[in-house]
This record gives sequence, structure tokens and C-alpha cells, in this order.
Amino acid sequence: MVTGGANSRSRGGLPSASRRGLFRGGPKEVTSGVRPGSRPLPRRRSCRPMAGGWAQGSRRAARLPEGGRLMAPASRLLALWALAAVAVPGSGAEGDGGWRPGGPGAVAEEERCTVERRADLTYAEFVQQYAFVRPVILQGLTDNSRFRALCSRERLLASFGDRVVRLSTANTYSYHKVDLPFQEYVEQLLHPQDPTSLGNDTLYFFGDNNFTEWASLFRHYSPPPFGLLGTAPAYSFGIAGAGSGVPFHWHGPGYSEVIYGRKRWFLYPPEKTPEFHPNKTTLAWLRDTYPALPPSARPLECTIRAGEVLYFPDRWWHATLNLDTSVFISTFLG
Repeated sequence: MVTGGANSRSRGGLPSASRRGLFRGGPKEVTSGVRPGSRPLPRRRSCRPMAGGWAQGSRRAARLPEGGRLMAPASRLLALWALAAVAVPGSGAEGDGGWRPGGPGAVAEEERCTVERRADLTYAEFVQQYAFVRPVILQGLTDNSRFRALCSRERLLASFGDRVVRLSTANTYSYHKVDLPFQEYVEQLLHPQDPTSLGNDTLYFFGDNNFTEWASLFRHYSPPPFGLLGTAPAYSFGIAGAGSGVPFHWHGPGYSEVIYGRKRWFLYPPEKTPEFHPNKTTLAWLRDTYPALPPSARPLECTIRAGEVLYFPDRWWHATLNLDTSVFISTFLG
């Protein structure tokens, strides 16, 4: 479990080099999921637990074992959820793009959103009130209806089904990678989260997109219009099942837009380190830790819906939880 205050990150042992630079290195990571000429994607950061905690895992990508299982066995409830959520390719209610919504027992939205929504924000207001101070949800600043249409289940499988994608484990450090065809991920692994699974047993498609291979899709995306001086945007595209998400971590500033589904966010300012275990999923944190938090220790939280964009400032802690099968894209400002 990770706890502490403003100085926890240094006591937790983050290497000084990691604190100086928020971006990945290495040939593959430099080119993964970025626009030509832009900076690489930020690597998830967190304070490392004390001695006896989690050590850095292998970063070597692995192939999906033939006949192997990547998730822990689901509980009876989750088995029923998965069966109820099975969809025929291309099917689904109008507006969900053919992606499966949350099933029976799906996680609910928060009782009260504590992140401000703005539909009339000017750039001056953004810089003065939010860019370096607090998160904000932006509405109606861009029209991504064309991009949304291209992100339906049927169209993505037709365009990218045979492309090999790289999955990350859904824990704070995400060192383990698995490569497999996109269609295999969608048809075999994109199911509701098993609440008994640990983060390193859960695979998540987000952050390792090859820009060249996905360029035909990304060129139709209109990012939020508000930039920060001296930064360049880098895209990261993701698709994940209901109940999945990434536990608490931090990196540089950025935006996250939901294309289909709903994504619940939990955020703390840099000086307020959350209580969490780096290898427990956000779903487990919500079930085990969140209910016992006093009001003063609660995070800012809100559920982002399709067409909305969340902005988070530099080094803000955040964890995410997909309430439905969700399609989303982040624009990191490096």
C-alpha cells in the first residue's frame, strides 16, 4: 500500500532521472503512439512502495500463450455479467458503436461529480483558472463525429483487425507487455473485469499505438484546442472492458476524451498522495479502500461521457475505471 504526503514520492525511491524527465526512452517507446515530430508518450509514474513491496518487472513483450489464460477465473457474478454482455460483431444499440455496455452488477457513477464542467471556456480562462491549478471537463469545443463513426467495433475490426497491438498490464508500473492481433484482443479479452484479478493479470490496450499503422484513424481526430506553451501533443488510443482501468499514477498534463462508453476518474493534487496498492485494480480500490475514506481524503471524481474531454494538470495523481466497454483517446502535452 502506498501512503504519504507531499514528500512521499522522494521517500518512495523514484530515481532522480525519472523525476527530471516524464517521458519514455528506447527506440520502440519513442515512436509509439505519437505524431511525427512530436515527443513520446509519458510513462506512468508513482511512488514506489517501501522495502518488501513491488519490484520492477520485466519490460519484455510476450506473446499470448496458446490455450493460456490471462485473467484469473471470474466469480459467478462476473461470469453472468460476461454472458449478458456478449455482443454479435457490429450489433448493439444505436449510439454505442457496437461495443458492449456495462452488464449486470456494473459499477455506478459517483453520487456527485466534483470536477467542474465548462461548455463556454475561453483560452484565457483555461490558462488562468485550470491549466496549472485543477482539472476541468470540456464540452462542445470540438466535433469528433467522423472519428467516432470510424471507431465503431465493426469499422475498427475491418480496418485494423489483423494488426498486432501491444497490451500493458493494468497496474501502476505497466512493465509487462503482450503482443497479439487486435481482433483477438477484441473478441477474446475485451470482457468485464474480474474483481479478483490483480493488475498484473489484467491486460489493457492503451498507450502503445504505432502512429504509422494507426495514422489513417488518428488524422480524423480533432484534439482540444488549448495547448500549453512549449509542449507538443502525443496521442494515445485505447479500448477496454467494463470494470477495467488503471490504478493511481501521475505524469505530465494532458486531455482524455471518451469516444464510446463512460470512464470514471479519481484525481488528487500532487501534494496529496492517495492510499492505494500498485498491483490492485481500480475496481478493487473502489470496493476495498474508497468506502472507508473520510470526506477530507476523498479524491475529486467524475464520470466522463462520450464527447466530453477531461483536462488534468501536470503531476496530478489519477486513476480510471471504465463503467462500460469504452473507446477513448488521450492527448498528452509533453
